Amino acid sequence: MEAEINSFPNFIATIDDHEIHFLHVKGKGENCIPLIVTHGWPGSFIEMIKLIPMLTEDKDLSFDLVIPSIVGFGYSGASKVDGCNSEFVADLWQKLMLELGYNQYGAQGGDIGSGISTWLALKYPDNIIGLHLNYISSSYKPYMKDSEQVTSEVLEFQKLIEIWSSTEGAYSIIQSTKPQTLAYGLNDSPVGLCAWMIEKFNDWSDNDGNIYNVFLKDELLANITLYWITQSIHSSIRIYSENSKHPIQFGENDFVAVPVGFAKFPEEVPTPPRSYIEKSFNIAYWTEMPLGGNFAAMKQPRLLADDIKRFFKSTILIS
Repeated sequence: MEAEINSFPNFIATIDDHEIHFLHVKGKGENCIPLIVTHGWPGSFIEMIKLIPMLTEDKDLSFDLVIPSIVGFGYSGASKVDGCNSEFVADLWQKLMLELGYNQYGAQGGDIGSGISTWLALKYPDNIIGLHLNYISSSYKPYMKDSEQVTSEVLEFQKLIEIWSSTEGAYSIIQSTKPQTLAYGLNDSPVGLCAWMIEKFNDWSDNDGNIYNVFLKDELLANITLYWITQSIHSSIRIYSENSKHPIQFGENDFVAVPVGFAKFPEEVPTPPRSYIEKSFNIAYWTEMPLGGNFAAMKQPRLLADDIKRFFKSTILIS
């Protein structure tokens, strides 16, 4: 895995005193769309490696990929200031892309990366040509008038979230409220770190009871090893605490107006109804995936890559 990582161009950029690690792989086609792809937790930039050849080698439509490590994850440095939430990271991504010479670019994200990408599109619509997501945070709330009634499908979704939170959400509560206390144990024990992270890969995938049906042991261990050798478990889960203080809740004048594509994977954390998402997002493209879950880039890279290409091909004019 080390050799594979080093086969791609790796860089460290200093943006506002934050050290940002990223891969920068240019497409081979004549029309290349700049695209920044952001991972989540407990993933890393390693999640996206399978996507690279699928998105860069198509001569008809390829992408200049920028794949950063979120602040505090992997080879990116930890933040030394309070308030390093998804919006904060989005501001750094905007500056990174401008430094790379990309004034117009697309954004893609799942898990925490979806929130960061959403903030990018919300705050910098003149720079973002398209937003592709495969996740919407359960903290998302559109603006609703006082007289507006919540629909039955939204109520059903909220019930599903309550059930999911009571059975699967303990990790999020701890990471949102006591990240440092948790991190002492995880940073001290490789077995503890492995158990904490592998549980998520197991439970958030359609593996039919066997995690190795969808993941290779090497790719799971590579991701955990990245956290272990960089001692980044605390700095990575800190964003849960910061995001809990600043969730994605839209005001009256907030709307993601750029074209938005959404890939709904069936084994993902419960996803809000499309009608609820459309209150805040300009959904131009929607795909109901046949299989897959939270770690789509690792488990179903072909499905995700093809969906990204179809979205940009159908909604974005390539000059």
